[in-house]
Amino acid sequence: MTDTANDYDADLALLVNGSWRIGEGRDTFAVVDPAHGGTIAEVPLATVADLDEALAAAEAGFKVWKDTPWEKRAAVLTKAAALLRERSEMIGRLLTMEQGKPFAEARGEVLGAAQIFDWCAAEAGRTYGRVLVRPAGQRSIVIKQPIGPVAAFSPWNFPVYLMAKKLGPALAVGCSVIAKPPEETPGCTGALMRCLFDAGLPAGVAQLVHGVPDTVSRHLLASPVIRKVSFTGSVPVGKHLMRLAADGLKRVTMELGGHAPVLVFDDVDLDKTLDALVPQKFRNAGQVCVSPTRFYVQQGIYERFVAGFAERTANVATGHGMDKTTQMGPLANVRRPDAIEALVEDARRHGARVMAGGERGDTGFFYRPTLLADVPDSAAIMSNEPFGPIAAAAPFTTLDDAIEKANRLPFGLAAFAFTDNLRTANLLGDAIEAGMVGINSFALSAVDAPFGGVKDSGFGSEGGVEGMDSYLVTKAIHQG
Repeated sequence: MTDTANDYDADLALLVNGSWRIGEGRDTFAVVDPAHGGTIAEVPLATVADLDEALAAAEAGFKVWKDTPWEKRAAVLTKAAALLRERSEMIGRLLTMEQGKPFAEARGEVLGAAQIFDWCAAEAGRTYGRVLVRPAGQRSIVIKQPIGPVAAFSPWNFPVYLMAKKLGPALAVGCSVIAKPPEETPGCTGALMRCLFDAGLPAGVAQLVHGVPDTVSRHLLASPVIRKVSFTGSVPVGKHLMRLAADGLKRVTMELGGHAPVLVFDDVDLDKTLDALVPQKFRNAGQVCVSPTRFYVQQGIYERFVAGFAERTANVATGHGMDKTTQMGPLANVRRPDAIEALVEDARRHGARVMAGGERGDTGFFYRPTLLADVPDSAAIMSNEPFGPIAAAAPFTTLDDAIEKANRLPFGLAAFAFTDNLRTANLLGDAIEAGMVGINSFALSAVDAPFGGVKDSGFGSEGGVEGMDSYLVTKAIHQG
């Protein structure tokens, strides 16, 4: 077992107006190794004075950065991407020690963040407007301009990748940013920010603050300096931030919770489908906003499906993320095992069969990979996002039945379907109510594609040109 306390080596600090700030009498938050459950470091929390200085710096930094030629903005992002690649092993270790995911997944996340910066750098010069047709002697043009300072709130499940997903497009188009990453993962997110400043980002253009989430969000969103809010997280918190943003009519992008249905039809190659499904379900211990969770399987193959899924689930190797044999690490914080345990016990009471797992690990925040079969819609797990290593399976009969089950919840972030019938695939793509639909594929999060949901899963997109556009305002200029 890895001795995380001795291996953890991170400079935990706030970044305000280009200055890295450590404790200096500030309150702190305990950083915990989720594999052991013990404290490995303390991260300083921003004071009100820190937040006020961050707002002032972001306001001043925006005035400089918006007028910086796009080529120079792109060069900073490109250099930061190169530094992320150079430091990917170091940052990946920090991410594993703080969040728990296997090191291969953590390093892959860092490399994904580098890809975001590279793509945004390439797009920085493509924020095109248009020229309208007017009579001779008149000109009417439409231009895009950066919206202004941004408050960006990112979660602990993909702390590096999702912070980069906000920083990349905002910085590319000329916005300044106050980033509020999760306190649980300060080392890896601080290392990401260091790459940007080592790449030449001017002081004041990006700030990094930690603190009590409600205190920080209320203070930042009450300020007229902030012009846009970008948030990835739970539905209740997202709605709370929207209410705070409404008073200042601030633009918001909300990537909120989901509860992804997976429709499996009886025409598939079952073994091939299971070999794809099981690793995706337990990736990052199921702590993925688009994690496949509600498995609706056509009646004719249902029993074979749950038997094959259970066999593969029982073989998933769990352990510390730095152990090379580990396929699934612990849950990220002390709250998650209790939540998962409650959902499993509720499903049992509603008649579900526990086909694999269904119990805690021996140490830390582990919960064994779990498959529940015959789960009725009345069980809590079929309506509440588990955000953990549980797959819940139930049968369906017809195509209409499957679509009804997929669309029954107020969430609409991601959905998946597996079928070899092209007509069925086309119908599903149109009928499923989700911002993203994967048909025989889990490849939803690409840098050039929009990522976002519908209904209670939020609105607006991150990624692609749609994500860039969310940091721009449209201006029409008419000249007679």
